[in-house]
Amino acid sequence: MQRNHRRSFLRSAAGATAAAFWANDTLEAYQQTTNTRSKPSDLRITDMRITAVRAPMYAVMIRIDTNQGISGLGEVRDGASKIYALMLKSRILGENPCNVDKIFRKIKQFGFHARQAGGVCGIEMALWDLAGKAYGVPVYQMLGGKFRDKIRIYCDTTSSNDPKVQGQRLKERREQGYTWLKMDLGYQMVENIPGCVTQPVGQSRRDSFNTQHMFTGIELTDKGVGLMADFAVQVRDIVGWDIPLSTDHYGHIGLNSCIKLGKALEKANISWLEDMIPWQYGDLLKKITDAVNIPVCTGEDIYLKEDFVKLAREHAVDILHPDLATSGGILETKKIGDMIQEEGVPMAMHFAGTPISGMANVHCAAATENFLVLENHSVDTPFWSDLVTGLDHPLVQKGFITVPDKPGLGIELNEVEIKKHLAEPGYFEPTPQWDKDRSNDRLWS
Repeated sequence: MQRNHRRSFLRSAAGATAAAFWANDTLEAYQQTTNTRSKPSDLRITDMRITAVRAPMYAVMIRIDTNQGISGLGEVRDGASKIYALMLKSRILGENPCNVDKIFRKIKQFGFHARQAGGVCGIEMALWDLAGKAYGVPVYQMLGGKFRDKIRIYCDTTSSNDPKVQGQRLKERREQGYTWLKMDLGYQMVENIPGCVTQPVGQSRRDSFNTQHMFTGIELTDKGVGLMADFAVQVRDIVGWDIPLSTDHYGHIGLNSCIKLGKALEKANISWLEDMIPWQYGDLLKKITDAVNIPVCTGEDIYLKEDFVKLAREHAVDILHPDLATSGGILETKKIGDMIQEEGVPMAMHFAGTPISGMANVHCAAATENFLVLENHSVDTPFWSDLVTGLDHPLVQKGFITVPDKPGLGIELNEVEIKKHLAEPGYFEPTPQWDKDRSNDRLWS
């Protein structure tokens, strides 16, 4: 009895002390600054809506709403159909968004390589944003913390067939603070010069564009290769030999032309040759990689970690280049980086979209040790940073994006600005027609 009396006395004393300490105005102020609505274990998805913008590419923003009034933001990869996301709505309603990996494993069967993965990846981004907001921590922290405070950015640059013009454009990027450069280097720059290209007579550019590289019959002559390599050297002389300079978009030329061009570009000290042939032909990529003495890169169209790991283990390329909006989302891309690191392969990141997907990439890059550099296709889009609020403005400063410490992705949408750049009518309109799109999705009997 004495022990119980003592406990009652202590509880009463503690209550009296708390009452004395928490004056009414102090208690009210405390409650106003504390997020009392977020109870992660009780969080449930109640709705998903989309809106499409051009920034400058067509991109679909995703907003996932919950029963506790917080929402998460994601994005379908540039150029992908909004249907890829909407068809998954019925499969995530009622789920706890904090169970990111569980939901991802439930829906990942509905993605595939390239744009077809857009819905799965966009939803995964939004789930991480929601989980971070629910727990009050940035996404990178939930991935294990960060390796860096700023993310290095490279940007594509408008092409010119004049090396002086191209070099000056790239030099301006460097003067803006970018520490990694990239340019397109397509065979079209020599296509109309006699003796540079062989191809089937009468074949149109569209015909070859829709045909995989090895099946077009297009090859570069020694003259064509020489002119393209000289172009790269002249650009190098303008931008400097001390800064990484990557190349892309060579055209759908044959394997042997890829090897000839790659060897010729060695004298320009190119930092990587990107997507010379489709990624699916790992044995052929390895032929290029083994034949040239500059890095070969691929990966923007690959979905899920397995094919990345295969290419890394076979050393088919020197650098892997996932697009987070294709590869499976934030966690899957983090896994890709970690797994290819074990094979000695670094990870660059492809990105073309709005700041939503941009910041998803930033968090993933911060949390992945073997990260090299992140792409941004919207450097010349003046309103790009205006689409969101809450972070530095502009988002890219002197070639870097600062990793935010705010919960989730760290951004909120600027509704006024987004409505100026809608690709289709409507701003996150209701989508009840997708609430009950059900089927037997199980992959095993």
